[in-house]
Amino acid sequence: MRRDGPVLVIGAAGIDIKGRPNQPLQMGTSNGGVVRNSVGGVARNIAENLARLEVPTILLSAVGQDHTGDFLLRHTAAAGVDTSYVLRLPDQHTGSYVAILDEKGQLVVAVSEYDIVSRIGPSYLQRCRALFAKAAMIVLDGNLTPRTLQSVFRWAERYDVPVCADPTSPALATKFIPYLSHLLMVAPDASEAAALCGAPSPPTTSTEAIETAQCLVSMGVEIAIVTMAEQGLAYADGSSAGHIPALRTRVVDPTGTGDAVTAAVIFGLLQEMPIDEAVRLGVSAGALTLSTRETVVPDLSLDRLYDALIV
Repeated sequence: MRRDGPVLVIGAAGIDIKGRPNQPLQMGTSNGGVVRNSVGGVARNIAENLARLEVPTILLSAVGQDHTGDFLLRHTAAAGVDTSYVLRLPDQHTGSYVAILDEKGQLVVAVSEYDIVSRIGPSYLQRCRALFAKAAMIVLDGNLTPRTLQSVFRWAERYDVPVCADPTSPALATKFIPYLSHLLMVAPDASEAAALCGAPSPPTTSTEAIETAQCLVSMGVEIAIVTMAEQGLAYADGSSAGHIPALRTRVVDPTGTGDAVTAAVIFGLLQEMPIDEAVRLGVSAGALTLSTRETVVPDLSLDRLYDALIV
């Protein structure tokens, strides 16, 4: 691994629109509550988390030539991410994700519109090929098309760059099945992990989550992380496996929690930490993200991650 190179994060960047009612959600009618916008997109969230942890990070994505795209790129660049390679497309509008939470802050349902990500194609990656040669790591989300994934793994193999993946959703996760043996790490939630393993149902206990992580390792992944919301996460690699319980925290908004976990674990891997220490940082990042209204913790730092573990 080239420790001095940047991390290339490839995938979706957009705006999160999140609504949380003041009272128990009433279906089929308008609910009084709070609606907030924040910058989002799985790849963009991971990139911002990494940059706030002082990891040199380049985002490869696509946004519209619109005011939303302008705002998103300004915010992301201000966090320390190199956004200079992001495609600006005048014939497309910037992607978005709409989430409805319940009064406790738990996700009820979400709708995402990221058709623009299909424009992150092989020809775009070809223009960015010099970045692959210098990268320390590549991180992907599940919004990428199968043709784009094929190109990414081809460039990664050519330049011997490790690849990590966030499957994004159960429906998108299966795109990574052909590439599991080429992944340094995959970080699905329980439902996404079941889709990757072909299991009939998601794991519901820590023991089942460990077994699911071990299943992914048996399928070729070097390191598998299975997140279990309030139950913490399970992990496995070729020599060890375990479960880390979640930290107790007040749930304000779950959006971006899995992205924070992925980024913090990647940070640990880049620092050559033992896997159990890296996943503990992931649990800490997840807890901090749950407790903020923003999709990425605005003052995230390594000190904050360790402080959260101590409290």
